[in-house]
Amino acid sequence: MKKAIVVGATSGIGKELAIILANHNYKVGITGRRNQLLLTLQASKPENFIISVFDVSEIDDVPQALQKLTDELGGLDLLVLSSGTGKINPELDTAIEQQTNAVNVTGFTAVANWAFNFFERQGSGHFAAITSVAAIRGSRQAPAYGASKAYQVNYLEGLRQKATKLKMPVYVTDIRPGFVDTPMAQAENMFWVAPVEKAAKQIFKAIENKRDVVYITRRWRLVAFIFRMVPGFLYKRLY
Repeated sequence: MKKAIVVGATSGIGKELAIILANHNYKVGITGRRNQLLLTLQASKPENFIISVFDVSEIDDVPQALQKLTDELGGLDLLVLSSGTGKINPELDTAIEQQTNAVNVTGFTAVANWAFNFFERQGSGHFAAITSVAAIRGSRQAPAYGASKAYQVNYLEGLRQKATKLKMPVYVTDIRPGFVDTPMAQAENMFWVAPVEKAAKQIFKAIENKRDVVYITRRWRLVAFIFRMVPGFLYKRLY
C-alpha cells in the first residue's frame, strides 16, 4: 500500500483528492486545522486515513507534525499541498494580505522544503502542490493571492530543477486550477467552474502521470495563454 499525505484535507480539492487516493489503495495522512472535519472524513474509511491537526502558518510546528505523521503511516511516497487561502480584498486590508502570505508563502515554503528534503534523503518521492491560474497576472481584487501563487509557481520550478539535478526518482508537480466549485471560489463573473470531483480526478491523473505542470480543468491552459499575451498597458485597464 502506497503512503500519501494531503495537507489541507478538511474540504474542497484536498478532501476530494484524499478520498480518491484512499479509493486507489493509498494509506493517507490527512491534515488541517479543523479536527471535526478530519474526524468525519476518517470515519468514512478508517483503515485508510490517519489524522494530524496543525496549521501550516505555524511554521515551527510543520517539520515535527509531518515527520510524526509519516512515521505513523510507515513511510511516504506522495505529499500533496492543498492548503491555501485568499480573499477578495479591494480595500487592501493589510491583515487579510498578511494572512494570505502567512499561509501561501511562509506555510507553503515550510511544507515544500520538508517534503523535498525528505524525498531527497529517501531517494524517491513526489511533491505536488495546488497553485492557481491566478499566478499568471496580478489582480486588483486580491493582490496578495495572485502574488503568493506566483511565488509558489516559481518555487516549484526551482524545486523541479533541483530534482532533475538529483538524478533520482523525485518528482514535483505544479497543479494550476481555474475556478473550482469550492468555498475558496469568491471571484466575480466566474466561468468554466469545475465540480470539485472532476477537478480532483484530473489532479489524481496528473499525479499518477508525474506531470510537471497541469491546468485544471484542461481548458484553463487556453486562458493562461491569453492572459500571458495581453500587453501590460491593456491588462491594467481590465476588470
